[in-house]
Amino acid sequence: MDGAQSPRTNVAARGNGLRWYRVVYRLAYRLHLTVWQRTSPPADLVTLVEGPSPLPPGRALDIGCGTGTDTIYLSTHGWDVTAIDMVPKALAAARRKAAAAGVTPRFIEGDVTHLQDLGVGDGYTLLLDFGCFHTLPVDQRPGYVSNVAHPAAAGATLLLYGFTRPPKAAPMHAGITTEEVQQRFDPDWKLISAARASAEALGIGVRRADDRFELWRYQLQRTTN
Repeated sequence: MDGAQSPRTNVAARGNGLRWYRVVYRLAYRLHLTVWQRTSPPADLVTLVEGPSPLPPGRALDIGCGTGTDTIYLSTHGWDVTAIDMVPKALAAARRKAAAAGVTPRFIEGDVTHLQDLGVGDGYTLLLDFGCFHTLPVDQRPGYVSNVAHPAAAGATLLLYGFTRPPKAAPMHAGITTEEVQQRFDPDWKLISAARASAEALGIGVRRADDRFELWRYQLQRTTN
């Protein structure tokens, strides 16, 4: 049944414990403070899928999928998508949206730093992270990198989005830099490009988000397997 979790997935999710950043995200969804939500996929993803040299549809992994905007976009364009998030409320909304769109991606509740325990499988040729890695605590980032490398096929593309200026009122430290991406993801991933990303191109409705947060997009390619 689509969206159903296997016993293994449920055990893994419970075994991760209730981490503090999970509490923050659950509270944000409960209070409707999800300023990162979008109604359309980022322009770079659309270019990869529909541009002049599109990636052939294959397996895609949406890391920190939220309410499923990008998951549903990829599914409607022929991709076999697995989407991960730790917030039940977000996944419930994503499942409703997927059903309304007539697509059946696989949704899993769990921590992205424990992908290997969630039974996601492997062979993914496209991985997408829209604002997940950049909010992880520093001590959890190495686990994220090793877990994301495991399910990726050789030559896979990773689109990674984040900001370099964390909001002053954020309840947790967040941010990302090109130097950190290069250091943490090497040698399993090669940084193909890094560029500022406009809020308009990303579909973010936060006023002056470009100046306030300095949004960046990183495209990486899996180098080893």
